[in-house]
Amino acid sequence: MRLAAVGVLLLVASVGMAQAPADNAVTIRYVLSLRQPDGGFVSHKPDPKGAKETNSSLRATSAAVRAIKYLGGELPNRELTAKFVESCYDPASGTFADTPKGKGDITLTAVGMMAAAELLPKFDYDPAIRYLTANAKTFEERRIAVAGMEAGKKFAPVTAQWFAETEKTRNPDGTYGKGDALARDTGGTAAMIVRAGGKIPAEQLKAVVAAIQNGQRADGGFGKAGEGSDLETSYRVMRAMYLLKIEPKDPAALRQFLSMCANKDGGYAVQPGNPSGAGSTYYAAAIMGWMKK
Repeated sequence: MRLAAVGVLLLVASVGMAQAPADNAVTIRYVLSLRQPDGGFVSHKPDPKGAKETNSSLRATSAAVRAIKYLGGELPNRELTAKFVESCYDPASGTFADTPKGKGDITLTAVGMMAAAELLPKFDYDPAIRYLTANAKTFEERRIAVAGMEAGKKFAPVTAQWFAETEKTRNPDGTYGKGDALARDTGGTAAMIVRAGGKIPAEQLKAVVAAIQNGQRADGGFGKAGEGSDLETSYRVMRAMYLLKIEPKDPAALRQFLSMCANKDGGYAVQPGNPSGAGSTYYAAAIMGWMKK
């Protein structure tokens, strides 16, 4: 046990943690540092010694706007960012692209709908929902499509068919996936169902909760099969916990994992030791927001 504790301490030191997870003001400053003159955001802070990323991204912008909201901050000049988000939308196809006049896809359209929910109060979600309904085929596509529909507060009737097809992959006890992917797969599926107003059957709920909670790793986070803990998986699993109104088995350990992902620039990395990014900082902000409620 002593050796394990020393290992965790060494890992914290090695990533140069400079903030506690609750230091929201520092993180908000980091997020705002990603903003570009057109109102959009880049995913990573430009490197003064290397090639600079200056083209705003819808993905980064959506993540940044929502991160600031979870952190309790205010987005300055919201109208400019709203204009950038709107410029990434093609009403004829109902799709969002990552950049203005770019090519849209299912994930980007759902991400754009989430950004629109924050910035475009008069946005018409129907064309985007029609696009998602017609094109989402895989579980991951449908999972993100449901998230987009949730942002638009309107779910297409086809989601009932999606859930019925997903049910075919369910384990006998109500969980999804296997091995060390059990928490991620079960959490992601449970969240998709509950987000759309569905319920986990009472006879399956105990096994679902156990699979999610028991999937917490020794470092406090959650991860993909065969890989270390990461903020994206931790976010996915924690969304399910938040929707199911349950707590992690060890909240303090999860907070410690968030601390290990915190960098000196105020942002968060998807895994300890990696550079900060808009997406991973959003994951951390959302997790912290859910754990306060």
